[in-house]
Amino acid sequence: MFSSPGRPKMKKRPPRGAADHAKRGSVGAMFSSPGPHHVRISNMSRTTRLLDLLQLLRSHRHPVSGADLAATMGVSLRTLYRDVATLQGQGALIEGEPGIGYVLKPGFTLPPLMFTLDELEALALGSRWVARRADVPLGNAARGALAKISAVLPAELRHELESNALLVGPATAIPIPADAASADALMVQLREAIRDERKATITYCDLKSRESQRVVWPFAIGFFDQVEVLVGWCETREDIRTFRIDRITSLALSGTRYPRRRQALLKEWRAREGIQPQ
Repeated sequence: MFSSPGRPKMKKRPPRGAADHAKRGSVGAMFSSPGPHHVRISNMSRTTRLLDLLQLLRSHRHPVSGADLAATMGVSLRTLYRDVATLQGQGALIEGEPGIGYVLKPGFTLPPLMFTLDELEALALGSRWVARRADVPLGNAARGALAKISAVLPAELRHELESNALLVGPATAIPIPADAASADALMVQLREAIRDERKATITYCDLKSRESQRVVWPFAIGFFDQVEVLVGWCETREDIRTFRIDRITSLALSGTRYPRRRQALLKEWRAREGIQPQ
């Protein structure tokens, strides 16, 4: 169309908020939980925005309102509803509706193609730490997981992952009691007990070389530079206790599940110790 004679041409007004969005952080900006202070995401392609919306939904276990999602994503509520509908049409298991909230149900996974360089470095470093410091089965699992991720990355990101220069140094060895259980076998059993929420009977040798038998409910393992620590509910003490794994001389798994959920025990222990969830 042509403008009317003698009439000045109007400059096209940029979309509302576009200038603000341009000043915001990159697509890899951290997401915050819905609240009074939201992290907004800069303008991006729709494909990237949809992937980020999926990632945001995955970070919440309970339904999140469309208004909070839109504020965090830095889009209008109408755009948010349209994006949710698009993802649902592509098979994402998103439950909810406008005015109630949305939650991503288990079973829908993201292809590992959108990692940032920082995320790739974190994955490489974490896997190398596990491979060097954990037991052999868990170390092999870390290497296998990294290989699977590498296999589906674009060539340039695969090169970044495989040539990552963040290294893990050797740990300082500590003396292990002669009668300690096989370290690798013990760790495998403890992880099994934690996953299945099963009771375990352990023989424990304290720092004064006194042995005792305990029935424990294992729910966490702490990895330190020189030692690993089991955290569990001790039936003898009727309280949460920690046990140095290198001082466990025998372990027998029970077929009985302990009566409380692992998440509840972990939450109680974190609250008591003032530890923030990782």
